[in-house]
Amino acid sequence: MTQTQHSPLDIFVIGGGINGVGIANDAAGRGLAVSLCEQGDLGGATSSASSKLIHGGLRYLEHREFRLVAEALKEREILLRKAPHIIWPLRFILPHRSHLRPAWMIRAGLFLYDHLGKRNQLPGSHGIRFSPQSPLKPEIMRGFEYSDCWVDDARLVVLNALQAREAGAEVLVRTRCTAARVKNGLWHVELEDLNSGKRLTRQARTLVNAAGPWVEQVLRDQAAQPSRYSIRMIQGSHLIVPRLNPDERAYILQNDDRRIVFVLPYEDNFSLIGTTDKQYQGNPAEVSISDAETDYLLNVVNAHFQRQLSRQDVVSSFAGVRPLCDDESTDPSAMTRDYTLDLTHAGAPLLSVFGGKITTYRRLAEAALKQLAFALPHMGPDWTASAQLPGGDIDNQTSFAERLQQDFPWLSPAQTQRYARSYGTLCLQFLAGAQSDEALGEDFGAGLTAAEVDYLMSHEWAMSVGDIAWRRTKLGLRLTPCQLERLEAYITAQRQALAA
Repeated sequence: MTQTQHSPLDIFVIGGGINGVGIANDAAGRGLAVSLCEQGDLGGATSSASSKLIHGGLRYLEHREFRLVAEALKEREILLRKAPHIIWPLRFILPHRSHLRPAWMIRAGLFLYDHLGKRNQLPGSHGIRFSPQSPLKPEIMRGFEYSDCWVDDARLVVLNALQAREAGAEVLVRTRCTAARVKNGLWHVELEDLNSGKRLTRQARTLVNAAGPWVEQVLRDQAAQPSRYSIRMIQGSHLIVPRLNPDERAYILQNDDRRIVFVLPYEDNFSLIGTTDKQYQGNPAEVSISDAETDYLLNVVNAHFQRQLSRQDVVSSFAGVRPLCDDESTDPSAMTRDYTLDLTHAGAPLLSVFGGKITTYRRLAEAALKQLAFALPHMGPDWTASAQLPGGDIDNQTSFAERLQQDFPWLSPAQTQRYARSYGTLCLQFLAGAQSDEALGEDFGAGLTAAEVDYLMSHEWAMSVGDIAWRRTKLGLRLTPCQLERLEAYITAQRQALAA
């Protein structure tokens, strides 16, 4: 049976990655009527397969991307204030390898990095000498240290979707756009609920195509429009291994091919290694790390660290496709990470998003709405720069974790820390009234309880083990196959109960 929304929307957004939800959130907060569809899980593709950094992009200076770096550095400060629960400062160690880049060049780059954008909350850069206790090889004796920020990328997507919904937006997950056509000056968008098979339609004054790697496909197949830009899909892959360094600093390693590889502290006991850059062809949903990429990342780390890694050390891995606007560069690493917004008017406004990076998603959303303003004269002013994301009304993670431990002394330290850095005050929704572990229901392992799972399913659009174990939380790293199987059975039973 076809469901129809009769009153026209202001904006319909295709794509539930960071750019799509960012635009939907900004628009809804300006008083616009907004709907968004995502064919899979929110942030289920590119946006949850990043290096999980809010950063200016130090290496982009080498490609003279000064405007992009300056904008990203300014956003770094804004996002740190907006979401202190899922974004936090991270110090980076850059070992010096004189045969790759001279010290004066790195110092000059770091000086620019310190001063291109506002830096009120983060310490600046300086040179360092490594002690004998350094995890690096003894021949690496000096380097540099500077600041950037960490982000839980998948949760950043979900929190923007939550805020959009709070402002009245409709968020449709597992819902595919099958066609979008203009009739009488409005976009008529046809949708399919991939769980139920139900057909839906929506009408909107403007259409935003934020489908990421599928942006050209949506233009061609769903909207029947030519694309004035093309994308090149660049695969980036990451490894997760047992923790390589005892402290909370990250490493940025220079390789002989002049690329860089990050080694990032990850989920307390692990290190995240990435990323690669290679052209990808095929279905973006089927991307996976190759043996050559695994060897490449391991070789870069082994060239720097005393502890030598092999494939047996790899706990997990993931890969994503970055849809970069094709600038005809022959080197994937040199391709611009800037975004391009393409506005066309084939009877009604259509805005397509090409490229972009997670750090600048908020500015991209503002730029998108500025381009659509002519068609939406009742749109309100900018607001996202000063508004915290849901759960972000805390001073910092440490103080909020201490508050949780006082209010819920029966929680384990690992639970309080995870709740503070994943949910902020949102965790109070599933902790409310609980007086003991037993009150949170079944423990599936690693502190994941039925109360948390129920919250994620009812409030955060989670529908599968992957949604919960790998995107909403990262507990897939800690749950055993038997525990994951039990979690899947619970999720299935809950979904059946809701559908009954």
